[in-house]
Amino acid sequence: MNDKVNELRGKINELLERVEAFKPKVAAEIEDFRIRMLGKKGEVTALMEDFKSIAPELKREFGQKLNNLKNRTLEQINKLREEAEAQGGAGENRIGDMSRPGSAEQLGSRHPLSLVTNQIVEVFSRLGYTVAEGPEIENDWHVFSALNFPPEHPARDMQDTFFVEKNPDILLRTHTSSIQVRVMEHQKPPIRVICPGRVFRNEAISYRAHCIFHQIEGLYIDEGVSFADLKQSILYFAKEIFGEGATIRMRPSYFPFTEPSAEVDVSCNLCGGKGCNVCKGTGWLEIMGCGMVDPNVLENCGIDSKRYSGFAFGMGVERIAMLKYGVKDLRLYFENDVRFLHQFDSAL
Repeated sequence: MNDKVNELRGKINELLERVEAFKPKVAAEIEDFRIRMLGKKGEVTALMEDFKSIAPELKREFGQKLNNLKNRTLEQINKLREEAEAQGGAGENRIGDMSRPGSAEQLGSRHPLSLVTNQIVEVFSRLGYTVAEGPEIENDWHVFSALNFPPEHPARDMQDTFFVEKNPDILLRTHTSSIQVRVMEHQKPPIRVICPGRVFRNEAISYRAHCIFHQIEGLYIDEGVSFADLKQSILYFAKEIFGEGATIRMRPSYFPFTEPSAEVDVSCNLCGGKGCNVCKGTGWLEIMGCGMVDPNVLENCGIDSKRYSGFAFGMGVERIAMLKYGVKDLRLYFENDVRFLHQFDSAL
């Protein structure tokens, strides 16, 4: 019996020394140590079983020793856990040398489409334009009818527009002109807004087309607004985005919601207007469509067309970004390839 008692006493002292000397190298070792000592099959738990077989007159002594061992083990484990949490973990996660240079974290950047959108909005904000937004899921009135699209217009065909199933009046907007309609319906002139947003068209995806893309459209309505105002606004925009040497030209075109209408080209910033592969040797790059707001559109939105006039313009953000940064495949904008996106880190 004495041998059993001495063995138990020695085991308690040994475990107590191990508890005091335990220094984990990593935080995970703390939990492993707790299980090894206090788990169902732990060493302290095993001593509790041995305690049952000792003589009654020794139970008080060994009961106190075992309780002290258990309590001290818990105290040590809790202390080590707190230290590990305060230091961000033990071992490899602990910063040992506070004078050591910190590791440089690689910062992200804005997406090139966000960069260009912000630049365009900033340019027109200096001309007094405010940003307007609207829903991506729209109805026929705001996307087509209010903008003077006749019922037989090809843009209403399923080949161009995503309609919501079983409801031909609800569709994904094909342009951000729907935002302009909503603004004109709820705001009296003067109106000067810029409308950025994502639009959808049922087109095959290629290096130059996508079923999802981004537009920015502008609208200015007031008394006495002329085509000259439109031209000067776009010229100012071109110089701010493509450089002071940029020039523009306007070619007659047709849009249902503007009259007269024009396509706008900017001098190629890659070859300086001399002709290259990007501009197909012409020295010009198409950037947007524009025109004077059709009086029918003004009347549809409750604005007196005899008193007010205005102009509108619209451009694809992907197109401007391609010209500005020399990107030749717009699919890159949607693939989230970090090798492509890191090229714009310095453009923040």
